[in-house]
Amino acid sequence: MVDNNTIMKEGICIECGNRERDGLSCYEQFGFPLVWEHNDPKLYALHFWLVSCYMIQHPSNYTEEGYKLLVNLFIDAYDNDWDTPYILKKNREIIKSVTKITNPISSKERNRELKHWSMTIGDIYLGGEQNAIVNINKWKVQIRNELKV
Repeated sequence: MVDNNTIMKEGICIECGNRERDGLSCYEQFGFPLVWEHNDPKLYALHFWLVSCYMIQHPSNYTEEGYKLLVNLFIDAYDNDWDTPYILKKNREIIKSVTKITNPISSKERNRELKHWSMTIGDIYLGGEQNAIVNINKWKVQIRNELKV
């Protein structure tokens, strides 16, 4: 299965190792918590963490420089316990210095490397809306622990 953002082979995302669930690709599973957050302001407050966790596990969406900036922002925000308004302010500052963040290469032609993560968007999807806050918070901890910096 190929969508605009992920490639699934034999039911597994070729970048993050997430399994297809309910016939949904990695990217399609990602859409569920994006909808859920509209029902809950506390969940919406975790939007940066949800999106950055997913994107860190799918680096082919970024240029090399864009990916490094995302990872560094994530690490700084996590390690310094920044609140969301400050994270967004820092992000706006950072993107002014970059010429291209997103990968201009067609999705089908991008280089992808499989990295197995201890948690993926599938864990958020399977946990459901009622557990999304707890699971996203666990996910960001796991991502931080697995980043080499």
